[in-house]
Amino acid sequence: MSSPPASDAKARYLDWRRARPRTPPLTRRAVKVRGLDFAVWMSPPVPGSTSMLAINGGMIYGHDLLWPAFAPFAVGRQVILYDQRGRGETQAPPGVRAARVEHDVLDVPALREALGFARWDLAGHSWGGGIALLAAAADPLGVRRVVTFDAVGPTSGWLDALHERALEHLWRRGATEEQALLALLDPTALHEPDPERHADYSRTMYAAWFHDQEMRSFSPPRALSPTGATVASRLRREGYDWRDRYRAVQAPVLLLHGTEDAIPLAEAERSAALVPHARVVAIPEAGHMPFFENPAPTFDAALAFLDAPDA
Repeated sequence: MSSPPASDAKARYLDWRRARPRTPPLTRRAVKVRGLDFAVWMSPPVPGSTSMLAINGGMIYGHDLLWPAFAPFAVGRQVILYDQRGRGETQAPPGVRAARVEHDVLDVPALREALGFARWDLAGHSWGGGIALLAAAADPLGVRRVVTFDAVGPTSGWLDALHERALEHLWRRGATEEQALLALLDPTALHEPDPERHADYSRTMYAAWFHDQEMRSFSPPRALSPTGATVASRLRREGYDWRDRYRAVQAPVLLLHGTEDAIPLAEAERSAALVPHARVVAIPEAGHMPFFENPAPTFDAALAFLDAPDA
């Protein structure tokens, strides 16, 4: 096997970021939502614009997966980030073993009301993209537009092949050490809500999310969340089918998706076929995090979509 040529995505990202305005400060707030104390961070308000809630993926992680990666959005709008229930600095719910993704979904409109926004935009990555679409269906009057980044598919079928697809991807990229480590793990162990297993698997899987292996330095810290592990294990164990709820989304939706993602581009196309006002933009030379690997076309498309006048 010959190693593919390097795309130098890391240098491309760093050059792009250096040309952007400085990352704005965030103000932290504690907000009571549905009986829990949520940790919320907000960039400075931008008069005359619609604020945007950023919803991170990973299920066990906090908001810092998306910051400062999403700082370019804060130039033209206020960006709100938060730690989902039982993740990061947000209080865990009572009866953690009963946690479900539906609870995360209902937190989004409740958070909007608690913060005093009549309407906002949603931006979600990976599992957060699924939460954003479900929240838009549940809160049609409160959501103006939705942009997703490599969102999960509308049904859970993509999970069945994810592990093998990740192993193949690492082999093709010449990441044999990372492939060997991932091959030692059994994804069916994630059917149980063991926070340690979910943390270990997430860290080992991380390399497979990148098209360019030089980007692995953008890795999150190890995270332990009994709440997140419970939600993730339930989705893996029981499966899910969100097709009917996607059909109920009234807001315009843009689905951005890296062409080299371990979650196939076809999943974004399946979602777009269900959502009444949705389209897909494929981002070349990018895996699961196109805002790192190929930021220029990613943010160009997202900002043009968010800044477009309402019909």
